[in-house]
Amino acid sequence: MKAITASFLLGSAFALIACAPPARGDDSPGDDDSNTTPDASGVAEKCTKMDLVFVVDDSGSMAEEQSNLGANFPMFATLLQNYTNEKGQHIDFRIAVTTTGRDISYTVNIGSGLPPMSFNEQGDDGAFRKDCGVSRAWLEPNDPGLANALSCRAGVGTSGPGYEMPLLMTKWALAERVADGTNAGFLRDDALLGVVMLTDEDDSSTTENNFTLSLTSPGPTPTFNPADAITFLDGLKGHRSRWAAGVIAGQTSCSSSFGEAAEATRLKEFVQMTNANGTQQAVFSSICSGNLTTALNDVLNKFQSACGNIIL
Repeated sequence: MKAITASFLLGSAFALIACAPPARGDDSPGDDDSNTTPDASGVAEKCTKMDLVFVVDDSGSMAEEQSNLGANFPMFATLLQNYTNEKGQHIDFRIAVTTTGRDISYTVNIGSGLPPMSFNEQGDDGAFRKDCGVSRAWLEPNDPGLANALSCRAGVGTSGPGYEMPLLMTKWALAERVADGTNAGFLRDDALLGVVMLTDEDDSSTTENNFTLSLTSPGPTPTFNPADAITFLDGLKGHRSRWAAGVIAGQTSCSSSFGEAAEATRLKEFVQMTNANGTQQAVFSSICSGNLTTALNDVLNKFQSACGNIIL
């Protein structure tokens, strides 16, 4: 969510006087010790399975990016279906899609005699999409119309919450939503986990709720940080080599045919920290490149490289 400014708050106030706001229908991270590099007894293998999760921004500015992602998903699916590891084995993959938003309530109070305005926004809370003609919460290589279903699921809409939380929603998708049965059955112990985060804003992951925004209080404090996400993924998979990540966001504050993107400082930190201590499990690509083909290829190359050096 872009920083709250006086002009933004005033604009929001007058817009909301005219119409009601739209709506859309902690942590127990694992131990990071000894997970950053292969241990002495670990032997790199060639994985034959990938569990891939796309966490896509569904806020109001993302229509063009989602359209471009959908247009490139058939290529992504074809490359996955044709990819073989060094043993000549095809990859048994699963692809799931969720969004960056969670249910959140807050109040905007700009003073100047105007009444406070309440917002109640609904997000997916990490739940995988089950639309586009496939009832299962993920797609598999032999699903009929795989490319079309992937393209369809990329269209997550633009009426999601204005606070983008890709880091926290990754955790909720793979922990909270697995625990309550929503995403149960997706994760496989012997598969490489690949996470792709796509947003035109920086991460604002927080578990805070019912907060107030004003000219002197710009928003909630992030409570789930890049280091928390890394520790969670290390603990979930048991070893840094068993997961990889691709971030497609603003390398700097930038603009393209997609519109404007904010510098994703926290997401860049997540990639840098993931790649520390001799590991190279994450890649960052700019959302302002004008086309997502290169970014998706960067992500797939990273996943294929990680798949070739997994410690099972």
